[in-house]
Amino acid sequence: MSKGVIQIYYGEGHGKSTAAIGNGIRVASEGKSVILIQFLKGKNENELAFLNRLEPEIKVFRFAKSDESFEELSESAKQEESMNLRNGFNYGKKVVATGACDMLILDEVLGIMDEKVIRPEELKELFEAKPEEMTLVCTGRVLDDSIREYADEIYNIAPEK
Repeated sequence: MSKGVIQIYYGEGHGKSTAAIGNGIRVASEGKSVILIQFLKGKNENELAFLNRLEPEIKVFRFAKSDESFEELSESAKQEESMNLRNGFNYGKKVVATGACDMLILDEVLGIMDEKVIRPEELKELFEAKPEEMTLVCTGRVLDDSIREYADEIYNIAPEK
């Protein structure tokens, strides 16, 4: 089996999730298994319905319950939503620990780190636990410097115009 890598798509530009999902489609088209866990995506039902059509080749999970974006929530609602997002991250840890797929996409995981839902150390532990043959893809706007060294490939998605 081929060696997996850790890929990070980050930056202020649009297309990070699209690039990650496109990578997942490429891997799934090779007959490999892909799990996509999305964080901080809100409840865009049209987008979710489309992504669900990719199943069973790409399994899609969202643990967020709120219809509003995380930044717009009250402090008490943020605490509750943080627990939901942490459940999603814990599910990602379980996927890694069991080697349940060939590619795991953690869409906006850097965002939940930025929002202090998880600590950088927790993401580092996930990277260290990754089975050698699994590819792990992470997206988000801000890339913490302490995470850089763990990535095999880093893509900064930024608008030019």
